[in-house]
Amino acid sequence: MSRIDQLFGSLDRPAFIAYLVAGYPDFETSLSASGALIDAGADILEIGVPFSDPLADGPTIQRAHQSALEGGMTQNGVFNLVKEVRRDYTTPVVLLAYANHLIARGISRFYEDAAAAGVDGVLVVDMPPEECEEARLNAEKNAIDQIFIIAPTTRDHRRDMILQKSAGFLYLVSVLGVTGVRHRLSPETLAFVRDLRSHTPVPLAVGFGISSPDHVMPLAGAGADAVIVGSGIVDIIGRSIAGQPSAHDELAAFARDMREACNNCSKMNRS
Repeated sequence: MSRIDQLFGSLDRPAFIAYLVAGYPDFETSLSASGALIDAGADILEIGVPFSDPLADGPTIQRAHQSALEGGMTQNGVFNLVKEVRRDYTTPVVLLAYANHLIARGISRFYEDAAAAGVDGVLVVDMPPEECEEARLNAEKNAIDQIFIIAPTTRDHRRDMILQKSAGFLYLVSVLGVTGVRHRLSPETLAFVRDLRSHTPVPLAVGFGISSPDHVMPLAGAGADAVIVGSGIVDIIGRSIAGQPSAHDELAAFARDMREACNNCSKMNRS
């Protein structure tokens, strides 16, 4: 059983998944931010592997990818970041990558190096389920959960294919479009979560636009097992570039608020 499976099996509340971009704004800051998020209550740390063309991401995370690359962050740097996190924490770590990362490094080597660093799960944003078999088998070989993304527009036959191949959890896109902070949840998003909940026991993690503790209760009530916050966290981390000493404290406070919202949504209290 993977660390991700153990986590979801042990929780009676939604998990809080915190996302950041490796190397943004620099290696040490992303390492410090990783520790701050975990210490403040993040249940899973999701690390974005910087990419030159992150089409699934909105402006905030796109800028972070570009900044990290300009600062010299590489795949080796990402794996070194995970190793540093793993020295102090057993918290599950998931890499969010693009297919070019796997192709450039070689699929088998990517997963071998990820496992050696201490990675628990990999989500390849632009890898369709029809073309995932080599990656999925290498993930399985290295005891890594291959995580898939599913959107409201995913057709039933592709949804069923994804459900058969998924491990760890499913990443649900809450809205159409790219990542970014949004201030309200639509009824369509909650209906999407409820519908998918009826088709699978695999944990459901909702991302894209989740930015507030107020989002947690409705999603939990619809059947979500986790919430993923990305742009809101990356935005706070980015303030350290401007030399704002309060950015670290703000990050920790935000993470604590998200975790508290999750704590207030035990499975027994979900409507």
